[in-house]
Amino acid sequence: MNAPTAAALTADAPALLRDRDQDVAIIVLNRPEARNSLSEVLLIALSKTLTEIADDKTIRAVVLAANGPAFCAGHDLKELTGRRGDADGGRDYFHHIMTMCSAMMQQIISLPQPVIAAVQGVATAAGCQLVASCDLAVASTEAKFATPGVDIGLFCSTPMVALSRNVARKHAMEMLLTSDAMAAEDAYRIGLVNRVVGPGKERKEALAFARKIAGKSSHIVRIGKEGFYRQAEMSLAEAYRYVSEVMVENLMARDAEEGLNAFIDKREPKWEDR
Repeated sequence: MNAPTAAALTADAPALLRDRDQDVAIIVLNRPEARNSLSEVLLIALSKTLTEIADDKTIRAVVLAANGPAFCAGHDLKELTGRRGDADGGRDYFHHIMTMCSAMMQQIISLPQPVIAAVQGVATAAGCQLVASCDLAVASTEAKFATPGVDIGLFCSTPMVALSRNVARKHAMEMLLTSDAMAAEDAYRIGLVNRVVGPGKERKEALAFARKIAGKSSHIVRIGKEGFYRQAEMSLAEAYRYVSEVMVENLMARDAEEGLNAFIDKREPKWEDR
């Protein structure tokens, strides 16, 4: 019997892998042959996994990584183009995919646990959106970032939402209008990523971030993450009113009481995650 080809093995592999390092969940995009493009199957798997993680109180942080030379090349354009033959020219399917992808990106924001992207290669279009949607990001020096849709007649409008909430407007518009690929060092300079490390070290650095966060009170981290994104959409006065109430509720938490006492007593706090 002939041994299965590499292509056959790849075809049989799940689109998404999930692992765990103590209290850190590791999600790995696993469509290297398709540059980890966000097919419908992969979007469904990501959404399902994020839902499961949100409900798992034993997970305190998440690392999002990818297999292969590319982190994520955006939407699966072959899959989208294949629906042009539908009776409506693909409109209903396009709407379905864009709605599903937007919902998944918002799941990352609403997830109680912080999500750290480990970017080993190119992240383009919705792949760049995925990085921008994560709370933190570590990039290899080999990583590149781009929103090149304008070159193929498909402006990166959905990636624009996450991108414009991460970097200054003129930086975002430059990426959207020129389609130029941005080196990891420039992505760091404009605030799209938090760290740039040598090739192959990005996942280890992302795990270090995750472990540091995992050592905090998960209850307090959840309060802080939710408050961060909610206040960012408010006016200055509304934001201060909102976060003042958040601070009051935070002060009433058991872990806030413990943390303040530990600080005063000059000892390590013992979190109860409540």
